[in-house]
Amino acid sequence: MMRSLAENPLRDSSRSERGAAPVVMVIFGASGDLTARKLIPALFDLGCERRLPSQFAVVGLSRSPLSHEAFRERLKAGVHSFARHDDAPPQMWENFSKGIFYHSGDLKDPQTYEKLKALLAQVDKERGTAGRRLFYLSTSPNYFPIILEQLSQAGMLEDPETSKVIIEKPFGTDLETAQALNQKVLSVAKERQVYRIDHYLGKETVQNLLVFRFGNAIFEPLWNRNHLSHIQITVSETVGLEGRAGYYEEAGVLKDMVQNHLMQLLCLVCMEPPVAFDAKSVRDEKVKVLKALRLDSGVGGDLSRSVVRGQYASGWAGSLRVPGYREEPDVQVDSSTATYVALKFAVDNWRWKGVPIYLRTGKRLTKRVSEIALQFKDVPQQLFPDEAPSPNVLALRIQPDQGVSLRFEAKRPGPKIQMQPVNMDFRYGSAFGMETPEAYERLLLDCMVGDQTLFTRADEVEEAWRVVAPVLQGWEENRVPLSIYQAGSWGPEESDRLIQQDGFRWRRL
Repeated sequence: MMRSLAENPLRDSSRSERGAAPVVMVIFGASGDLTARKLIPALFDLGCERRLPSQFAVVGLSRSPLSHEAFRERLKAGVHSFARHDDAPPQMWENFSKGIFYHSGDLKDPQTYEKLKALLAQVDKERGTAGRRLFYLSTSPNYFPIILEQLSQAGMLEDPETSKVIIEKPFGTDLETAQALNQKVLSVAKERQVYRIDHYLGKETVQNLLVFRFGNAIFEPLWNRNHLSHIQITVSETVGLEGRAGYYEEAGVLKDMVQNHLMQLLCLVCMEPPVAFDAKSVRDEKVKVLKALRLDSGVGGDLSRSVVRGQYASGWAGSLRVPGYREEPDVQVDSSTATYVALKFAVDNWRWKGVPIYLRTGKRLTKRVSEIALQFKDVPQQLFPDEAPSPNVLALRIQPDQGVSLRFEAKRPGPKIQMQPVNMDFRYGSAFGMETPEAYERLLLDCMVGDQTLFTRADEVEEAWRVVAPVLQGWEENRVPLSIYQAGSWGPEESDRLIQQDGFRWRRL
């Protein structure tokens, strides 16, 4: 028997923040790490904050034979380890877990989907989810077309108003495979049903970038070639493969990070003001950036002037000695897979003409940090000849300490004019006095309410692959040498030379 609202704080529909309709989320690949570490903890946190619809359920689907209760117990451990509300009263989990179900089956077998339909019909009756479905594809990308075709054959994607599909990255492995996958997706579903997810767009600082630019009169007038000398986007990781050699040997750093995460950040930095803050308007402007984006390789198109690729050797992660990439388990001893890349781009439009944009990302680097830095041009005339001022820099930190800082010059106390760079800092935690929600919380809620603003559209995915296609081809043809860098460093020396050729330096974060 269903409990009363007073007995069940997770089921108060009047307090659902943005009016999400009743829905069942079906997670394909539910026995995987993403479900336990990210998806279920995010849903539980939404429930604790009264943001889930009152009629909500989760059905996990995977090969492993599990009972509903065994699946719930497995997810409970993930909630205790990774949810923000890990100290919530036991009643919270009890109420939430009653809406969790499990179904095992072969993803290639049509019978799996017929049995799934029967289970979903039963869940509709028990949980009042009214036939609304949110299918989350969290399997190996090889299964995406199979799942989509089987869902279509089973008649579960027919109504765009009641059925949606979330597709995890990677969306394709190059331009051709991305186009083929888009064709498959759009042959069985409408674009408005499809949510291609990139968790970076759910981070508060990434979303705040739009507010920061377009909600403040003091910044947007400076956001152009007249005032900025260049832009740096850094996403660095201290970890190595963490048991993902099978995936990483196929993907490498370019496919794993650049085509999706870094391209999304670049688009948000460089896009024009949208006519409205809605999905179509925002995504239209992002696509325009990608269409104008190109590698800045100079005359003759020498890739080595705009691309550096590297691979980490053994070194140190803090006080721990770590192996090189080729020494990692399940990695070929002669592997040429890149774990680091630095890129120089140009945007051929009125706003950004002549402003180089540098991207770098890699594994086993000095520090875990993600940052967008806009460096301003030097002052036109030096009034203090005995001083060498540092450039003004506006930096948006995405992780781990989310916030915004502005570096400018100030006079040091004393009788002489002595300049010193200082920072003005805004930090989310201290400014708002609350813990920043996880990215998946925002994105999953957006899916439920039908807001596609923070999700990539088909043409955007393909344009991003078009931009990195010359890099992929150059690497395959060995036109960019593989540089070796020591684990625990900031990457190969060639990366420093890439940016120094234009008179700039990478920020030491």
